[in-house]
Amino acid sequence: MARIVWLNGEIVPLESAKVSAADHAHLYGDGLFEGIRIYNSKVFRLDEHLDRFYHGIHYLGFEMKITQPELRKTILEVCKQAGEVNGYIRLNITRGTGLGLDPKNIDRTPNVMIMINTLALYGPEAYKKGLEVVTSSIRVIPPDALDPRVKCIGRYASNILAKNEANRVGAGEALMLNAQGQIAECTGDNIFLINGRKIRTPHPSCGILKGVTRDTVIDIARKAGYEVVEEVLTPFDIHTVDEAFLTGTAAEVIPMVMLDNRKIGCGVPGPVTEEIMQLYREETQNGVPF
Repeated sequence: MARIVWLNGEIVPLESAKVSAADHAHLYGDGLFEGIRIYNSKVFRLDEHLDRFYHGIHYLGFEMKITQPELRKTILEVCKQAGEVNGYIRLNITRGTGLGLDPKNIDRTPNVMIMINTLALYGPEAYKKGLEVVTSSIRVIPPDALDPRVKCIGRYASNILAKNEANRVGAGEALMLNAQGQIAECTGDNIFLINGRKIRTPHPSCGILKGVTRDTVIDIARKAGYEVVEEVLTPFDIHTVDEAFLTGTAAEVIPMVMLDNRKIGCGVPGPVTEEIMQLYREETQNGVPF
């Protein structure tokens, strides 16, 4: 299928898409993004992603000219033109163009991009065997510096550093703690811990991105009869659970079977994780058609 980009109103092949070298995200990381999945020619959780996107726009004070309904319509039109049955949408906005940190001195016309592509973080074997995870020395950015609910491009430098730590030791992911030593999230995923029919996940106040997939899994788990609680957790809690799994738009739902070379539970994907994975796969068919 065509790899295309809608950039400031023009559709071009991915290889031809260009932004100015003085784009404020290129210079300073001053931008927002969303990653959104396409399943069976339907966009999954489109409105939830757009809600978070526009909340970030208002928080950062971007002078966005495109309304949320207009952008929603455009995304669906671009998806239709791309013809990607199962794909990945990367939605970007930057503050504008110009050299210098001070927004008052630049052209504050936002640069907006919709990219249609594919993305697979892990191969099928990882979903069968589960991920080995290491605890990173890199802490998440504290909320008094940048609210973690804002999916800001610049904040991901720390996540990339943590991911490199995992890569150096051959682990599939890295666990990131906050400044208090509490569990926050992995580099691109939220984390869930299971004891019996109780599922726990870090409270948003611990410095997590409040993931769309996370919220979806909480909803489907509660509908399936599980107790789901958001609370403060530490690495001790991971080493005393039956099962664990990670969630994210790109990763979907994937088992976590080891932390720092120590098995979680029996060291293999457990029955609750497998049930949640199946329920999530079923839920992904309820997207917005294009």
